[in-house]
Parts: sequence; C-alpha cells; structure tokens
Amino acid sequence: MFSNEIIFIHKNKTLNNNGENLSVDNRVDERKLEDIVDKVLRGEIKLHQLDQLLKSSNLATLVRRRFIERKIGSQLPSLASTIIDFDEIVGRNIENPIGAVQVPVGIIGPLKINGEYAKGEFYVPLATTEGALVASVSRGAKAITLSGGAKTRILYDGMTRAPLLWTPSVEEALRLVEWVKQSFNEIKAVAESTTRHGKLVDIKPYITGNNVWLRFIYTTGDAMGMNMATIATDKACNYIEENFPGTVKCLALSGNMCVDKKPAIINMLEGRGKTVVAEAIISRETALKVLKAEPELIHDINTRKNLLGSARAGAIAYNAHFANIIAAIFIATGQDVAQVVESSMGYTWTEITSNGDLYISVTLPSLEVGTVGGGTRLPTQREALRILGVEGGGDPPGTNARKFAEIIAATVLAGELNLLAALAAKQLARAHIALGRGKKNKEKHS
Repeated sequence: MFSNEIIFIHKNKTLNNNGENLSVDNRVDERKLEDIVDKVLRGEIKLHQLDQLLKSSNLATLVRRRFIERKIGSQLPSLASTIIDFDEIVGRNIENPIGAVQVPVGIIGPLKINGEYAKGEFYVPLATTEGALVASVSRGAKAITLSGGAKTRILYDGMTRAPLLWTPSVEEALRLVEWVKQSFNEIKAVAESTTRHGKLVDIKPYITGNNVWLRFIYTTGDAMGMNMATIATDKACNYIEENFPGTVKCLALSGNMCVDKKPAIINMLEGRGKTVVAEAIISRETALKVLKAEPELIHDINTRKNLLGSARAGAIAYNAHFANIIAAIFIATGQDVAQVVESSMGYTWTEITSNGDLYISVTLPSLEVGTVGGGTRLPTQREALRILGVEGGGDPPGTNARKFAEIIAATVLAGELNLLAALAAKQLARAHIALGRGKKNKEKHS
C-alpha cells in the first residue's frame, strides 16, 4: 500500500517505507498520481512525457516505476532505494528512469605507485559481482607494494573523433586533404571555440576511394572528452563544408575511424584517450612468499598464455584479464562502461632479471577516462573518485585525469600479476570455489 501523500526532497533526500525518494518541495495528492499511472497504462500519456507533465523527474520516476509494477504485478522496492536526485541527472545521464541499480563495491590496497601524477599509496574501489576479483587484485597489490611499488608513465594523451567526408573523386579527396593541412590553424580556432579545455592538436587523414576520414585529435583536460570532441568536430566539419574550394560533404560525424566502443588496431597503434604503462620488479622473495610461485614460472605462463595463446586465437590484445579490473573501476567511478572495449586492450610483458627477480609491465594504449562530466557527477561515483584523490577537475586542468589513468594502470598490473601467479601455483579454480561460490575455505586469502 502506498501512503496518501508523497513528499519529495530535492537536495537533502530521505526515503519513505517503500524506499521511494521523498521531498518537502512538492506535495502531490496520491489519487492524482494514481490517475496519471492509469493514463499511462491506457496509453494516453507516454513515458517520456512524464517529466515535463509533472515538472519533476523525481515524480516522473515514481510514476514510471508504479506503471511497471502494475504491468508485472510486483513491487520494486530495491530499484526504488536510491540517493540519486533524478531532477539533476535526467537529460544529462539518463532518460525514462524508474530507479537505480546497486553494485557491491570492494576496496583493494594499499597499492604503492611511483608515477608522474600518482605518487604514494592508494586504496582503489572496485565495483563488481565477481567473487575472487577483489581478493585477487589485493594480493597483487600487496606483492607490488612490498617490492617497492609500481612505476607508471603516460606516453600519449588524446581523444579522437573521425568524421567521414565524401568527395566526387580521389583527386578531389587529395585536394581536400591538402587544403585541411594548409587550413589547420583556422579549423583549430573554429573547433576550440566550442570548449574551454579542449585543444585540437592534430588532424590525420585517411583516404579510401573517394572517401576521406579526418581523425581529429584533442587534449580534453580532466574530461574523458568524447562529447567535447564530438561538438568541436561538428563545428569544424561545418567550416570545412562551407569553406573548402571544391566539392565535399560530411556524411557521418563518426566514421568508425575514431574508434569508439569497438576493438580496433588503430587505437592500439596510435592510442586513444591515455596510453599508459605500469611496471614493477617483484623480488623473488615476495613472489615465493606472497604469490606462492617462482618468477620463472610466472614468466613462462605469461609467454605461453598471454603471448602465444592470444596469437594462436587471433586476438589483437595480449593479456589475461585487463577488462576485469577496468570494468570494476569504471563502474565504481562513473566512467563510460561501454568504453571498456577499447580501454581494456593491451599487453602484458614479463622478464627475469639478472638476479632472478620478476619484471612485469602492462601497457594500455587506449585508456579512456575522466574525472569530470558524464557519470562522474553521480553521488556514489564522486565518492569513489574522492577515495582516489581525483574527484573533479585538477589544478592545472588534466592532472586529475592523468593521475587517475596511472592509478588504473597500476591496479591492472596488480590484477594481471596475481592471476598469472595463481595459474602458476594452480590456485585459480580453488579461489573461485572459495570466493566465487561462497564456500568456506580454511586457508587465508591475503
């Protein structure tokens, strides 16, 4: 049963007994709400019209949820339990909301990082439903920290958008490419007029027949930058169409040469977002004591599994499970989760040093992350970024996003190291039985 009166709180939220958000700003008669639900059920009101009709996305969320509850004949109190203010995020992060989903968040650390931007010991939040993942990354972090920490460096920083332009012939395509090269400063000024922090640093052309792709490359401050690059490139394309002394037409603002949310060799070679390397030397003593595996065996498994096995499978990335760690950090911190596709492509490399220690590194060519914009504005995601010391914009702009990228790379290194060691010590299945299936295990997991 619903209460007779619904009270919603705009800034300082509370919940009623059904887990629904309440507010003192608007008092809404329960019968009027149920009348609106009835009209939605009859098709007289569309779901997307509710926000404007009710002048409140919080109320619209409640009505949509009640509509679904009536449709399925069951209440949804867990979806209703949220601290999110839908008035703030509808039109920015979501459409037609009915509530929110919760994902467990674990913490790993301390993880010592000796980076250019990330310096010190960090505790990293991972949002996941996979048992054993947090424990696995934690053990890798312990081994890295005991061995002096991970060294991290950013090799490249640039977000891309590649529109597809049509010309009537390859000859005209070549003229267009030459004109774009000569007009770079003018195009740059037009593109940068749309943003405070975005800077156009290059335009790389690709020709196939009479088609031209122009891969615009931007630095985007602390934002991941996809929206920034899209808006800037749109204006640049309009300028090209209006000013090129020939025949050209922009067919698609994204021509799949960017490449966004798809695996692609071009991102592996040229980079997109941040290209980051994290490396560490794990002492033989630490490998044996913490990881329960000899450095030589870890190296052998990396060579045969990550390199030869991936090559035999025709993979374009050579690693054990980058996506596991990156997806968990992305969910926790409000990143664009679909960009796990390209962000988790990368390489794991190992060597045995002259004194018998293990050198291990991970290289992430296309890590696309930001600390402002998108899902980073959501309350729980902001708190996760706060744990890392990268909430909001950096001073100077861009430093928080680069620090964040280094932390992610070091955490990926920890996860990769431990999985290789677990395989070497034949611990993988045992860990998943103990932690993934909820079965008790007398052994300590550290």
